[in-house]
Amino acid sequence: MAAPSSRRRQVPFLVGLVLILAALPVGWFVFLRELPPPTPPPAPVPTVAAAEAKKAVELELSDIEGLVEVRHGVAGAWAPATKGMALRATDVVRTGDGAYAVLVNGEAVEVRMASGTEVSVEELTDSLSRLLLANGMATTTVRSGQRHTFELTTGSEVVARTGGGTFTMTNNGKGTVSVGTRDGEVALLGNGKVVIVRAGQQSIVRPGKEPTEPAPVPGSLLLKVAWPGDKALRQHELVVTGKTDPGNRVEVEGVVVHADNEGRFERKVVLPEGPSAVKVRAMGVGGLVGEEKRDVVVDTKPPKVRLTPEAIWKTTTKGVTTTGAPP
Repeated sequence: MAAPSSRRRQVPFLVGLVLILAALPVGWFVFLRELPPPTPPPAPVPTVAAAEAKKAVELELSDIEGLVEVRHGVAGAWAPATKGMALRATDVVRTGDGAYAVLVNGEAVEVRMASGTEVSVEELTDSLSRLLLANGMATTTVRSGQRHTFELTTGSEVVARTGGGTFTMTNNGKGTVSVGTRDGEVALLGNGKVVIVRAGQQSIVRPGKEPTEPAPVPGSLLLKVAWPGDKALRQHELVVTGKTDPGNRVEVEGVVVHADNEGRFERKVVLPEGPSAVKVRAMGVGGLVGEEKRDVVVDTKPPKVRLTPEAIWKTTTKGVTTTGAPP
């Protein structure tokens, strides 16, 4: 009878032992296990500064000579330009007689303005430059490989466009526009028609007309001046008239004269007393230059009259010359 009693006493012991052994892992996990380091708080998100506005594309006056003026904005006043000045959309540049200016848009575009020329900036982006030639002559070089398009317009329906090359455009301010290409090719749009003006060619757009078919630049330039018949002038003013090819640029004594749609021009020149040399110069978009010069003498002084007593009383009657004294 003792054995069963002993086994009954062993059962609680075994159960307790099993419970203790089962609790050991739990106790180790709860009390003895090295706790991982606390998770650091999330790093503060850096405040992102507002992105700077993208710098506006600008033209630069890289070179100027003589009287060059700039007007900033439509309501701005004309002021002397300075080398390195930046130009943006709506700015206007003009050159005086005997002056010139060079505009650049980075490495992509260079525009050379001749004297007596006015250009306004219409649009500037990384991929497009659009300028307006109000009057005068401008030569543009667009470097290939820059993925840049250049447009030169006259404010009407005439637009010259190129992605690479060199061309010259003139505008007489009265609707006659001429384009000559020296390198590459230019798409010339006028009154709904587009022609491609390639290197060595030129085309003319007259008021209300389509561009002429591109033709080779002529080997000579027309310039005829109607000089006075007598080189001796009795007044200080001389009206110089003449004719050249339509679209050519004309200078009379260094002053730009805008020829009409047929190439006729006229300018009144004021000359000093004594000898003068009057020069007339014409330039075409193909690079041709013509010049005429005339030497004149202005003498407005009355002729000297020399009288003697004998000459005063000398008379001629019926072909007989007699000399007498006063009564």
